[in-house]
Amino acid sequence: MVPSRLLSVGPRPLLGSVWRWTQVGLLSASCADCAKHQEPPRKKLLSEKKLKKHFVDHRRVLVRGGRGGDGASCFHSEPRKEFGGPDGGDGGSGGHVVLRADQQVKSLSSVLSRYQGSHGEAGGRKNCSGRSGTLLYVPVPVGTLVKEGNKVVADLSCPGDEYVAALGGAGGKGNRFFLANDNRAPVTCTPGQPGQERVLFLELKMVAHAGMVGFPNAGKSSLLRAISNARPTVASYPFTTLKPHVGIVHCEDHQQIAVADIPGIIRGAHQNRGLGSTFLRHIERCRFLLFIVDLSEPEPWTQVEDLKFELEKYEAGLSKRPHVVVANKIDLPQARAALPQLRARLGPSTVIALSAATGENLEELLLCLQELHGRHVAAELRW
Repeated sequence: MVPSRLLSVGPRPLLGSVWRWTQVGLLSASCADCAKHQEPPRKKLLSEKKLKKHFVDHRRVLVRGGRGGDGASCFHSEPRKEFGGPDGGDGGSGGHVVLRADQQVKSLSSVLSRYQGSHGEAGGRKNCSGRSGTLLYVPVPVGTLVKEGNKVVADLSCPGDEYVAALGGAGGKGNRFFLANDNRAPVTCTPGQPGQERVLFLELKMVAHAGMVGFPNAGKSSLLRAISNARPTVASYPFTTLKPHVGIVHCEDHQQIAVADIPGIIRGAHQNRGLGSTFLRHIERCRFLLFIVDLSEPEPWTQVEDLKFELEKYEAGLSKRPHVVVANKIDLPQARAALPQLRARLGPSTVIALSAATGENLEELLLCLQELHGRHVAAELRW
């Protein structure tokens, strides 16, 4: 009787536990599904390494100098010297925030949105002054404009240029400072002053000797890869460059010419169409220009006219800088047939026909770059 009773009773709690486990499992699964549908999808944040790959040419920065240290209020005390007098030291000054142009920095992506200078230390006994806050150096690219509102306050156009963005606060005075003939035991001390706080706008204007200007898919990136060690993205399908690139052309007389690949300009760019004026300002610092023309397009001389029109509408006199017209894609049959018409329209001395893909006639462009750079250097020495 005992074994049969055990056999008849034994499976019941097992089935009940399985049923309860199934209920709990289904309930938890259904709750998880509900929570998954209720929570909005979150965008995955980019890592700091990926953020630095993006080209940033403007930034809003809040800078605040360090606070000065407080002054101390104390009196000298030692055996057999009952009235030692006040010996409270002054507080240290707060640290400044300094912007410094650095050649190793190519974009404003590494610049943070807020900087706080280090605070000064408080004064101590025995007339000991507090330590001042250290300077906080913020590296920025060469060619950075610093604006406060609509006013340009600094132009960091040369390597090593510095600008004090925010002053640190002055340190407080200890009671030793207030010692006077009519007040031999002052207890007064002053607190440190807060640092200067400013909102600055940083704008990068790329510094290069030559700027390549052209419509999208004219071959500017391919040409920059052919004449320098820069490696902008190129492909066999139509697309436009989204960030400027700078390549260094090495000449025979040990001269180095910086050539900038400006993203493609479209008609109406001065009205902020397409990339608009976002990258037109990078052309302002270029001393001479290279108008890159796609010779395989119909009526290629209209490209030069449209480019000059957009530059002149953006800034008066920009299209009149020293320039040369580079007719690219001469390796294509329809391009070679259009070359005589282009030279008849613009003049043979201002047109250099070449192919960035095959390297045909690149030597003529390099000699022209060296000549334009020599004129620029001679003009600077003359001034």
